Parts: sequence; structure tokens; C-alpha cells
Amino acid sequence: MLFTHEHEELRRTARRVIDTHVNPFVDRWEEEGIFPAHQVFKAFGDAGLLGITKPTAYGGLGLDYTYNIAFTEELGHIRAGGVGMALGVQTDMCTPALAKYGSDALRRDWLAPTIAGDLVGCIGVSEESAGSDVAQLKTFARKDGDDYVITGSKMWITNGTQADWMCMLANTSDEGGPHKNKSLIVVPMKSKGVTVARKLDKLGMRCSDTAQLFFDEVRVPQSNRIGEENRGFLYQMEQFQEERLLGAVKMIKQLEEIIEETLDYTNTRKAFGRSILDNQVVQFKLAELQTEVECLRSLVYRAVERYVAGEDVTRLATMAKLKAGQLGMTVPSECLQFWGGQGYMTENRVSRVFRDARLTAIGGGANEIMLQILSRMMVKGVR
Repeated sequence: MLFTHEHEELRRTARRVIDTHVNPFVDRWEEEGIFPAHQVFKAFGDAGLLGITKPTAYGGLGLDYTYNIAFTEELGHIRAGGVGMALGVQTDMCTPALAKYGSDALRRDWLAPTIAGDLVGCIGVSEESAGSDVAQLKTFARKDGDDYVITGSKMWITNGTQADWMCMLANTSDEGGPHKNKSLIVVPMKSKGVTVARKLDKLGMRCSDTAQLFFDEVRVPQSNRIGEENRGFLYQMEQFQEERLLGAVKMIKQLEEIIEETLDYTNTRKAFGRSILDNQVVQFKLAELQTEVECLRSLVYRAVERYVAGEDVTRLATMAKLKAGQLGMTVPSECLQFWGGQGYMTENRVSRVFRDARLTAIGGGANEIMLQILSRMMVKGVR
């Protein structure tokens, strides 16, 4: 996959917004445990970065997915993973199905202002007893006249305390089995019966607000359903392709920068009369880590090429997500080791990435789920 001048201009725009509106403030946001999502998203929305692949009729740029990859890769430059993750929810998790299957009215009322950065969205799939096993979620939306009445809960919801709306996956039928009884529904978060139970205290991604939410007889018009009734599981599986590509690509620059910073630090840190970098074991390890990250980039780019060509990239996207999850555990850990005591200090970025990147092996489907998907495809002879 080759990037054009237009791709690079989009990268520069994203880097300018990050360096102006995000990176100078991330340390404070990490301490506070939250960042101002509406303020930050508006800056990205004003720059045209929240609807890169979305229809121009609703404020998007109407570009192909390679442009979104260029933007997402640049999110790795943010010096706190929580902001990039929250932005990814806005661009690649709660809006793809709405943009593709939503009615004109839904897209006008919810997609357009989300692209503009005027609204903050979240994705409501996971529950306390249904994380990676999406089919087992319990939240139910029963029909009552022209409305759905929703009862249930959602867990680990990024943007959950600040979101204006949720793209919720809920059961809408008792029949058809767990893959044919669910629908995606736009749920306004200020609706009566929606409760933010608590903002969760996390190991990493500290500046991103993550919530547990309860829904007690929440009444939503059936016209808020995205696409056909009881096809929500399939729509969500499509959204997962973009979510998993997002999870993989935003790791690339983040890991590269940590390797670069480790290279610089070990070159200046002295021990026993020479720099740490003078040790061959350090040189070899950093070279190995850089090679692994470059392999991840190649895998992601190959998947994106096929995705843009209209192919099903479940296999490649799953592989990329798996590889990113594995590197998210190994690269920061190996780099932190070379920082010694300084690496254990929260003031250094390497310790933050060590905590933030760990989520990639869990969120959006754990590494074990990625392996399960891939092994099943192999057994069935899918190539």
C-alpha cells in the first residue's frame, strides 16, 4: 500500500491537531483520570478528521479506508493511549454501521454531528458476563407501540461518562438463536433510565473515561434502529473488522516511538564506563523489536488493501489484531527493561505505554479469541 501526497497531508493535519490540542495536556489528563472529549473531538472534527471514510452528505470526506489508516497510524503519536482509543471509538466503532445501514434521518441526527465533533459516541456491546462472547449478552429491547423499551447493562464502555449517544447491541427477539436475535440501536445517553453506575479505575488508558452503565426501562423509538431488525450481530461483526484493524494500526507508531526513545536513552545512559547501547544484546533486541513492528505494518497494510478492494478481511484483520496484542505486551516490556529504574517511573512514557498497550491483547476480542477464530478458519479450510 502506497501513500500519496494527499495521504501525507492528512497525516500532517492530524499531527498538527495532536501537537496543539492533545499532547501538551495529556499528563494532566492522566492525573485527572479523564480528558475533555467534547473539546478534543471538536478540534479533530473541525479539521475534518472524524469522518474520513464517511459520506460527504453527512459531513464526511468520502475517502477510501487507506486515508483512515494514515490518520489512525498518526494517533500513535499521542502520548497517552486513552485519547487515541477514545477517538477510535468515535471513528471506527460506533459509526461504521450507522453510516452504512442507518436511515437518512438517523444519519442526519446522529452521524453528521458526530463527524463534526459536536457529539461524542460510544459503542455498547460488552457486558459484565459477555465480553469476548458477544452472542451471550443479556440486554433486551422489547417492543412497546412504536418504541423499544431497553433493560440491561453495559460494561467497560469507553467514553461512557461523556457520550451523547450509544450504538447499542441488544436482543430484540427470543427466537432465531444468539446470532439472529440482536439489533443495533442508537440510544441517546440522556434518556430517562440511563445511569452511569461508576467510572471504572483502570490499570492503563487512565485519561479515557470507561464506565459501567445501567438501562432501566429506557424508551427509544424503533426508528432509532440501525438497519434491519435482528441483523445487529452481523452488522457488529462487520464493525469488528474496522475495530480490529484500528487496534492494530494505532500500535505501530506508538511502538516505533518507544523503540526510538529507548534507543536515545540507552545511548546517553552510562554504566560501567560506557553507554547501555554499546552492549550488543541491547542493539540486537531493539533491532528485533523494530523488525516485529515492521512486520505488523506489512500485515495491516495488506489487510487494508484487500478491505478497500471489497474483500472480507476477517482472517487478516484477526491476524493483525493478534500480532498487535502480542507486541503490545512484549515491546514495551523489553524497552522498559533497558530504562532500568527510570522505566519504572510514571514520569517516563515507556511506563505509560507498558500499561496502555496491554489492553490491545484484551479489548476488541482477546488474543485467545483471535486464535480461536483463526484456528476455526484453518480447520474449515478457509484461506
